[in-house]
Amino acid sequence: MTTLTEGDKAPDFNGIDENGDAISLSDYAGKKLIMYFYPKDLTPGCTVESCNLRDNYAELLNTGFDVLGVSADDEKKHLKFVNKYELPFHLLADADKVVISAYGVWGPKKFMGKEYDGIHRTTFIIDKNGVIEKIIKKVKTKEHTEQILAELAILQ
Repeated sequence: MTTLTEGDKAPDFNGIDENGDAISLSDYAGKKLIMYFYPKDLTPGCTVESCNLRDNYAELLNTGFDVLGVSADDEKKHLKFVNKYELPFHLLADADKVVISAYGVWGPKKFMGKEYDGIHRTTFIIDKNGVIEKIIKKVKTKEHTEQILAELAILQ
Protein backbone atom coordinates (compact mmCIF):
# COMPACT_ATOMS: atom_id res chain seq x y z
CA MET A 1 0.00 0.00 0.00
CA THR A 2 2.64 2.56 1.01
CA THR A 3 4.78 4.11 -1.69
CA LEU A 4 7.56 4.71 0.81
CA THR A 5 10.49 2.33 0.65
CA GLU A 6 13.36 1.41 2.91
CA GLY A 7 16.06 4.05 2.62
CA ASP A 8 13.54 6.89 2.14
CA LYS A 9 13.51 9.85 4.49
CA ALA A 10 10.55 9.46 6.86
CA PRO A 11 7.91 12.12 6.15
CA ASP A 12 7.93 14.85 8.75
CA PHE A 13 4.76 15.43 10.71
CA ASN A 14 3.25 17.78 13.24
CA GLY A 15 0.29 16.75 15.33
CA ILE A 16 -0.95 16.24 18.86
CA ASP A 17 -0.65 13.32 21.21
CA GLU A 18 -3.09 11.82 23.69
CA ASN A 19 -2.51 14.73 26.09
CA GLY A 20 -3.13 17.39 23.45
CA ASP A 21 0.60 18.21 23.36
CA ALA A 22 2.37 19.01 20.10
CA ILE A 23 4.38 16.14 18.69
CA SER A 24 6.52 15.92 15.55
CA LEU A 25 9.13 13.72 13.96
CA SER A 26 11.77 16.28 14.96
CA ASP A 27 11.01 15.42 18.62
CA TYR A 28 12.74 12.11 17.87
CA ALA A 29 15.78 13.66 16.12
CA GLY A 30 18.90 11.73 17.06
CA LYS A 31 16.77 8.84 18.36
CA LYS A 32 15.54 5.66 16.70
CA LEU A 33 11.78 5.24 16.39
CA ILE A 34 9.28 2.46 15.91
CA MET A 35 6.26 4.17 14.39
CA TYR A 36 3.27 1.87 14.16
CA PHE A 37 0.01 2.63 12.40
CA TYR A 38 -3.07 0.79 13.57
CA PRO A 39 -6.77 1.04 12.66
CA LYS A 40 -8.61 1.95 15.87
CA ASP A 41 -8.21 2.35 19.63
CA LEU A 42 -9.91 -0.12 21.97
CA THR A 43 -10.49 -2.81 19.32
CA PRO A 44 -9.27 -6.38 19.84
CA GLY A 45 -6.38 -6.52 17.35
CA CYS A 46 -5.15 -3.00 18.05
CA THR A 47 -5.28 -3.61 21.79
CA VAL A 48 -3.30 -6.84 21.46
CA GLU A 49 -0.67 -5.12 19.30
CA SER A 50 -0.35 -2.07 21.57
CA CYS A 51 -0.17 -4.22 24.73
CA ASN A 52 2.50 -6.42 23.13
CA LEU A 53 4.59 -3.30 22.52
CA ARG A 54 3.80 -2.07 26.05
CA ASP A 55 4.88 -5.37 27.62
CA ASN A 56 8.18 -5.23 25.74
CA TYR A 57 8.73 -1.48 25.86
CA ALA A 58 11.76 -1.69 28.18
CA GLU A 59 13.43 -4.13 25.80
CA LEU A 60 12.75 -1.84 22.86
CA LEU A 61 14.18 1.12 24.79
CA ASN A 62 17.27 -0.98 25.55
CA THR A 63 17.79 -1.46 21.81
CA GLY A 64 17.73 2.33 21.46
CA PHE A 65 14.19 2.69 20.09
CA ASP A 66 11.22 4.69 21.24
CA VAL A 67 7.68 3.84 20.14
CA LEU A 68 4.93 6.02 18.67
CA GLY A 69 1.47 4.76 17.75
CA VAL A 70 -0.67 6.47 15.11
CA SER A 71 -4.35 6.12 14.27
CA ALA A 72 -7.18 8.36 13.09
CA ASP A 73 -8.68 8.48 16.59
CA ASP A 74 -8.75 11.83 18.39
CA GLU A 75 -6.70 12.67 21.46
CA LYS A 76 -9.57 11.95 23.88
CA LYS A 77 -9.96 8.40 22.61
CA HIS A 78 -6.18 7.96 22.64
CA LEU A 79 -6.05 9.13 26.26
CA LYS A 80 -8.72 6.61 27.23
CA PHE A 81 -6.74 3.87 25.43
CA VAL A 82 -3.45 4.90 27.08
CA ASN A 83 -5.02 5.05 30.54
CA LYS A 84 -7.00 1.81 30.24
CA TYR A 85 -4.00 -0.25 29.08
CA GLU A 86 -1.23 1.80 30.75
CA LEU A 87 0.62 2.40 27.51
CA PRO A 88 4.03 3.98 28.27
CA PHE A 89 4.47 5.60 24.84
CA HIS A 90 2.66 8.37 22.98
CA LEU A 91 -0.16 8.01 20.48
CA LEU A 92 -0.45 10.53 17.65
CA ALA A 93 -4.01 11.70 16.93
CA ASP A 94 -4.45 11.97 13.16
CA ALA A 95 -8.19 12.45 12.66
CA ASP A 96 -7.55 14.41 9.43
CA LYS A 97 -5.35 11.53 8.18
CA VAL A 98 -2.52 13.88 7.17
CA VAL A 99 0.24 11.68 8.63
CA ILE A 100 -1.58 8.49 7.67
CA SER A 101 -1.70 9.70 4.06
CA ALA A 102 1.92 10.91 4.08
CA TYR A 103 3.04 7.42 5.12
CA GLY A 104 0.72 5.84 2.54
CA VAL A 105 -1.14 3.53 4.92
CA TRP A 106 -4.69 4.60 4.01
CA GLY A 107 -6.54 2.70 1.34
CA PRO A 108 -8.97 -0.04 0.36
CA LYS A 109 -9.36 -2.98 2.74
CA LYS A 110 -11.58 -6.05 2.91
CA PHE A 111 -13.17 -7.46 6.04
CA MET A 112 -15.86 -10.11 6.19
CA GLY A 113 -16.63 -9.69 2.49
CA LYS A 114 -17.00 -5.91 2.68
CA GLU A 115 -14.63 -3.47 1.03
CA TYR A 116 -13.95 -0.07 2.60
CA ASP A 117 -11.14 2.46 3.06
CA GLY A 118 -9.11 2.28 6.24
CA ILE A 119 -5.68 2.21 7.83
CA HIS A 120 -3.40 -0.65 6.82
CA ARG A 121 -1.63 -1.95 9.92
CA THR A 122 1.99 -1.03 9.13
CA THR A 123 5.14 -0.37 11.17
CA PHE A 124 8.07 1.82 10.16
CA ILE A 125 11.47 1.39 11.80
CA ILE A 126 13.17 4.78 11.55
CA ASP A 127 16.85 5.39 12.31
CA LYS A 128 18.27 8.31 14.29
CA ASN A 129 18.72 10.31 11.06
CA GLY A 130 15.04 10.01 10.18
CA VAL A 131 15.59 7.39 7.47
CA ILE A 132 13.22 4.41 7.14
CA GLU A 133 15.26 1.28 7.83
CA LYS A 134 12.45 -1.25 7.58
CA ILE A 135 8.73 -1.37 6.79
CA ILE A 136 6.67 -4.19 8.29
CA LYS A 137 3.46 -4.60 6.28
CA LYS A 138 2.28 -7.96 7.60
CA VAL A 139 2.08 -7.20 11.30
CA LYS A 140 1.46 -10.09 13.68
CA THR A 141 -0.41 -8.34 16.50
CA LYS A 142 0.36 -10.95 19.19
CA GLU A 143 4.05 -11.14 18.26
CA HIS A 144 4.78 -7.66 17.00
CA THR A 145 7.75 -6.97 19.25
CA GLU A 146 9.32 -10.28 18.22
CA GLN A 147 8.83 -9.27 14.56
CA ILE A 148 10.50 -5.92 15.20
CA LEU A 149 13.42 -7.45 17.10
CA ALA A 150 13.94 -10.01 14.34
CA GLU A 151 14.08 -7.21 11.76
CA LEU A 152 16.48 -5.23 13.95
CA ALA A 153 18.76 -8.30 14.21
CA ILE A 154 18.83 -8.52 10.39
CA LEU A 155 19.69 -4.80 10.16
CA GLN A 156 22.64 -5.15 12.52
